[in-house]
Amino acid sequence: MARAPLLQLSDISLTFGGEPIFADLDLVVQPNDRLALVGRNGSGKSTLMKVMAAKVEADRGTRTVGPGMTVGYLEQDPTLEGFDTLGAYATSGLPEGEEYRLLVAAEGLKFDPDTRVSDASGGERRRAALAKLLAEAPELMLLDEPTNHLDITAIRWLEDTLKDTRAGFVLISHDRAFLRALSRATLWLDRGQVRRLEKGFEHFEDWRDTLWEEEDAARHKLERKIKAEAKWAVEGISARRKRNQGRVRALASLRAERASMIRRQGTADMALEAGTGSGKLVIEAKGLCKAFGDKQILRYFDLRVLRGDRIAFVGPNGIGKTTLLRMLTGQEPADAGTVKLGTNLDIAIFDQTRAQLDPDMTLWDNMTSDPSMRVSGQSDQVMVRGIPRHVVGYLKDFLFDERQMRAPVRSLSGGERARLLLARIMARESNLLILDEPTNDLDVETLDLLQDLLSDYAGTVLLVSHDRDFIDRVATTTIAMEGDGQASVYPGGWSDYQAQRSQPAAVADSTRKTATSVTQAKAPAKLASAAGPALSFTERHRLEELPKLIARTEAEIAKLGELMADPTLYVRAPEKFQKASDALVERQTLLAQMEEEWMALEDRA
Repeated sequence: MARAPLLQLSDISLTFGGEPIFADLDLVVQPNDRLALVGRNGSGKSTLMKVMAAKVEADRGTRTVGPGMTVGYLEQDPTLEGFDTLGAYATSGLPEGEEYRLLVAAEGLKFDPDTRVSDASGGERRRAALAKLLAEAPELMLLDEPTNHLDITAIRWLEDTLKDTRAGFVLISHDRAFLRALSRATLWLDRGQVRRLEKGFEHFEDWRDTLWEEEDAARHKLERKIKAEAKWAVEGISARRKRNQGRVRALASLRAERASMIRRQGTADMALEAGTGSGKLVIEAKGLCKAFGDKQILRYFDLRVLRGDRIAFVGPNGIGKTTLLRMLTGQEPADAGTVKLGTNLDIAIFDQTRAQLDPDMTLWDNMTSDPSMRVSGQSDQVMVRGIPRHVVGYLKDFLFDERQMRAPVRSLSGGERARLLLARIMARESNLLILDEPTNDLDVETLDLLQDLLSDYAGTVLLVSHDRDFIDRVATTTIAMEGDGQASVYPGGWSDYQAQRSQPAAVADSTRKTATSVTQAKAPAKLASAAGPALSFTERHRLEELPKLIARTEAEIAKLGELMADPTLYVRAPEKFQKASDALVERQTLLAQMEEEWMALEDRA
């Protein structure tokens, strides 16, 4: 006997501010469904989930919940009014004697139930709301960006928990790895309608692109038919007016069909340009130590960042990743150690709190009030990489429409706020990007575009993220902050870091040397102290040859890195892996020595 759906929406229509969000929308969630709800930023995903949760009432249509079914909803900004502590809020819906459920979830999500609501951060409030939902165990869970404010350890705990649940759930998330691991079917919200794919998120993009190709073909066919019929009408209608009124009406119908088609939103027209090149050495940190009270953030940490590096910082929430970024860019003093910044640095910062945006100001004013973008005497112009542009035209590149220009920033979705901050950052040239949790709330298409821009960016990138897929796509080096002041350097992205952690200790140590030899080289050349103010003939020749040798060594390192990036290499050919690892250590050490030698000679020259 077929089981009743958990939830059903029928003929749902909803309008905000004169614009339709949904029109005649239908949706069914079956028992044991594990659904990824995807769509562009601003397409209405969160609004649809609120309709599903009965938090927003549709203008028309019906919402039906199966008999005896309970629906739980995780909203993006939970309100905890009336509760003293996070624990009191999270246990408020549990039967007496079952508070232990909350403690299990609190341990997995890493928050303290005794934290006072008045002292809790936005992330702690969201984790408490998520723990409350998991502890209540409804038959259907509606999860809007559940991984926001979770570190990777907590995300993996949540993955395991949702894999084991018997409940159905609907997920909105920017985290591709999370969606791939959990979804069995995909709901695509596009132009006010929901389409369902009976496969998980990993198949979504191919399916979407196929549908778009079919849509483009149908539109092109319709355009050709209209063009042909219109030509007939102009050339021959006067002679056949009475006999062909049906054909005239058909032409009008074709035109009405074309007018009723809702064109899909294009891809954001973002551009990221590096300005004047920085020096070869971007940042050199030696012996960094930092503590807050009894909590040790860093202990004798060394790092050399070279132009073009893509370095990701990973670790649990509160471990000190943002603090380390601030220390490396001179915004936060170290307790001990030194930080030397390279020459000609032009730094652009994307901060996770979006503090650069004033939530009470309009999008227009947030752009034109920025001193770095202001065009003298022009209230409607912004300077975009040295060229004045109208603020409306520029923001349209980032998929904002004219109606939004005079709306306050607080009215935007999380993804739209992220896009607005990207618009500010990308308006200026830079050669060092600091990205602190840039992926939160961004849709799949914007994440793809951002990844491509970073791949082509000629500058240097320092990245903090809990998005494993994004780290894999962008990072060439991963620095894992592991607590008690320890930070280890690994070549590659998240998957490479995980593979190296699982290797035997001796091999893992050898691999770590591969990365740390670049950033923590201990064998600088002694030429800086050589006698005499001028270079000898031999030294001048060496200075000319070193760039070629450095480039050749970098190419060898890149080839060895590609070889070792294969996670199966150690299992298939451990001897080959060890030889490659040793060779990589040797070349990285040689590279560091040659760079030190080149800088010493260049300074003297």
